[in-house]
Amino acid sequence: MANTLGAQMTKLDAGTPPDPGFVDGSVRVFCEEVTLAGQGAADTIEVARLPKGAVPLYGVLSTDTSLAAANIAIGVSGTAGKYRASAALTAVDSPEVFGVVAGVGGALTAEETVIISPSAALPGSGTLRVMMAYAFN
Repeated sequence: MANTLGAQMTKLDAGTPPDPGFVDGSVRVFCEEVTLAGQGAADTIEVARLPKGAVPLYGVLSTDTSLAAANIAIGVSGTAGKYRASAALTAVDSPEVFGVVAGVGGALTAEETVIISPSAALPGSGTLRVMMAYAFN
């Protein structure tokens, strides 16, 4: 039976230290609260700043107001859906975990400002919480 090793296990088995943040990395969370105020499709809503070298793990969204009228994507400037593809968020008071495979699990080569890009106007009142979890040493 063949053994298959992941990238970090290959390094460990060869006696090479793993990359910072991938093994024994400290998990940190950038927790942001957005007051919903009718932000529109042309608006950029900044919700986190992740440091160079951070390994994004996943995000969590929670809202007290349905965002059914507008899809939201979570990403960075130039890649709106890096962490969450544009989709509705209709479940109220029910946290949603998100993370696009291409956006999580790799170390950032530069600091990133995480943004929400709405497809249409958001509700005029309410609260949206965004939590971005990442490993960092």
